[in-house]
Formats: sequence, structure tokens, C-alpha cells
Amino acid sequence: MAALQAREAALLAEATDLAMARAEERRAMGRRGQHDLALREVTSELGAAMRLSDRTVQERMSSASTLTESFAATYLTFQKGGIDAAHVSGIIDAGGSIGDAELRAQFERIVLEAARFETPPRLRAIARVVAARIDPDLVEELQRNGFAGRCVRVTDLGDGMARLLADLPATLAHAILDRLTQLGHEILHGDPETDAEAWPLVDETDADHIPDGSATVVTGPRIDASGAAADADAGEPTAIASPLPDLRTLDEVRADVLADLLLCGAPTAHGDGDALASIRAHVQVTLPVLTAAGVDKEPSLLAGVGPIDRETARLLAANAPGWDRVMYDPYSGAPLAVDRYRPSKQLRRFLRVRDERCRFPGCTQRPWRCDLDHTVDAAFGGATTDCNLAHFCRRHHTVKHATAWRVRQLGQGRLEWTSLTGRRYVDRPPAIVQFVPSRAFDAPPGPMAEHVPPF
Repeated sequence: MAALQAREAALLAEATDLAMARAEERRAMGRRGQHDLALREVTSELGAAMRLSDRTVQERMSSASTLTESFAATYLTFQKGGIDAAHVSGIIDAGGSIGDAELRAQFERIVLEAARFETPPRLRAIARVVAARIDPDLVEELQRNGFAGRCVRVTDLGDGMARLLADLPATLAHAILDRLTQLGHEILHGDPETDAEAWPLVDETDADHIPDGSATVVTGPRIDASGAAADADAGEPTAIASPLPDLRTLDEVRADVLADLLLCGAPTAHGDGDALASIRAHVQVTLPVLTAAGVDKEPSLLAGVGPIDRETARLLAANAPGWDRVMYDPYSGAPLAVDRYRPSKQLRRFLRVRDERCRFPGCTQRPWRCDLDHTVDAAFGGATTDCNLAHFCRRHHTVKHATAWRVRQLGQGRLEWTSLTGRRYVDRPPAIVQFVPSRAFDAPPGPMAEHVPPF
């Protein structure tokens, strides 16, 4: 299928050449008129044949031309079936604005290596980080332009519903969703999960010990079979109504709380107690120390998303109650250590920085929504160290303990998963996958080469 998709891209690129040739013919014949008539001529015929609009065909032709002309290595890998159309789209979207051919080739080499084992959504995030590190000035300009386009709009859906859309800086958007999720859990379950460090270390071999968080517990007066409850003061039963269970889904609660917050300034319809008022949003931002000092342009990263503007990162750092200081290997990009000026549960913080997400292949659940699991159970002698711990969301934690899937640690944070059919999948920490070596380390000396993780 990938090879066929690559062939389609080649044909669309040829259609672009055909449109340009038609434009030359029109000019040679002295025809005047709008400059894009030749392009419309070609795209209209293709659109009619493909049952698509001519504008959609024009967009596809543009992407195909960019692929064949500016991303030759990507196109070759595409032809061989090494990646699919979704991978290609992520690569072009992130790197298409890199004008320097040498920088673009470096970007392409790194992301194609990652594309061998990453899903398209993960690759898209990695590609954005790599592009920001290779050409930080360009990315900063794109971020300024994007910030100027922030807006709020409404689309009517029918059936009494409408969709509220807000284009916001990524840091704010993810923080809003995180706080809404915590509020939703508190309202439904009385368990806001507001502090990642409150999550227990879980490594039970029996999946029955791992709660799935799906039950809603509702308490109320004890009622007898007649529907009455004893009233001690009145001396006789008095009919009362039992509290109704909250049957809303988490998505429904998040939508209701969002309306509360925007219209009332607080989750008024859901109570205004301390439990809800104390909930704060969580985001994880990596800010290079030289960037914080204003002497370098190394991008600041929002975990699981990609680059954010330096001013936002500095503002978050300035107002944070504490910083995690992270030391990275200059050759591989792997986190080596995490500490704090006020040390507290250092290992947990290190693993949160290293993993950034659930470590099952393809999963993007944030670490503070995950269990911290012993790869080799502590009951069987597994050590509580970074070499034997990893974050798994509740879903994949259960898969590890209750199915034929197995996982082992390969070192440098890499996890190898083996499925019930014997296939092996290696999951690497994001910092290693998206790392761009400094020019000073492009050619590491012989003894240090062993630190470069084999892909």
C-alpha cells in the first residue's frame, strides 16, 4: 500500500509539471488572463475523475511536489514501503519550511531513523522537536505567526448542539484539558489524581489487584424495601429520595465543567468545595539552562507536544515552585540524572522526565496519569531503580500483568515488548529519539561511540 501511495504522489507531482507546461504554452500563445488558469485546468480534470474538489487536488499536488523535490530520501523510503502516507505527512509538515538543503537533509536523516519504529502521531511530535533544534530561528518565526492567529469560534452542529473551538498556545490548551480531566475525576470518583507523586508503585502480578477506575461510588441514606428510611426524631419511617448516581461520562463532565468555569468563573453547578478549588493543571516543560539565561536558542519543549516559545517557558519557570534539573548525555540525548535543590523522591522525578508518556508502543498517556511499574516484580527480587521501572497507563499496565505480553529493559531507558505471537517492539525514551547532536559532538571519539544507542 505504501508503494502504491508513493506512486500516486509521483503522478501528482507529474501533474504539477504538466500544469506548469500548460502555463508556458498559454504564455507562448499570447493568452492573457489569471495566472493560475493552467493549474485550474489540470486540477479540475483530476478532481472530476477522482471525485474530489479541484482545491483538494491542488493541495495534494503541492505536497507531492514538495515530497519528490525536497525530500528525496523520504520519497525513496516511501517507495520501498518503509513508511506510510501518515509518516510522510508528519515529516513534510514539520520540515517543509526548512529552506537550507543541508539542514533539511539532516532533519530528514534523523526523523527517518525514528520513523522505523514510531507511530505517525509520535513521529509528528518528534519531527517538530527535531526541526526546532535544527532551525530554531525559523520555528520561532512560525510560532509568532501562529500565536497571532489565536481565536475562538463556534460551529453549529444541529440537534441543539454547537462546537466551541479555541486556537490557543499549546501550553494553555493542554493545561486546560488536564485541569478539566482532574475536575472530572474528582466529581465522578472523588479521586482528582492531582499529584503524580501520589500514584503508588504498583507491580502486582495479579491483574485483579489493579483497579480500572470505572466504578462510580454513590453513598446515601439506607432505605428499606418499601423505599422509606427510619427517622429517629419522628419515631416512624419517612419517605425520602435516594441520591441519583452520576451516570455522565468523563467527556460529558469535562464539557459541563468547562461551561461552568467560563460562565461562572468556578465549577458552581458541581459544588465549590476545597477539593475542586485546589485542583491545578499539570504540564511538563523542558527549558535548556542557556536558553533560560538568554544566551542560546535551544528550543523549550512541552512534553508530548513539541516546541513552545521561549518567553512562555521562561515565564513558567519563573513562577514554578521548584525546578527539576536534568542532565543529558551529549552523545545520545538520554537523561542521566535528575535532582532538585530541595530533593524529594528523586527517582520518581527522573522517570517522569525520561518517559514523558506511557511506555507501551504507540501510547501517549502522560506520566502523571500512569502507574510506575517494576519491570521485574519487587516480589521476585526486582530492584527499585531506573533500570527496572517505567510508566504504564492503567490499560497497558493490565496488559503487562494479565496477558501474554512481556517486557524487559534493554538499558538507556529502552523497553522491549514481546507480543503473544513472539514479535518484538522496542520503545525508546522520547529524548533519545528526537535528539539532535551538537556540532561539537558530531564525530565522537572512539571510546565514546558506544554511548550512541543502536537504532
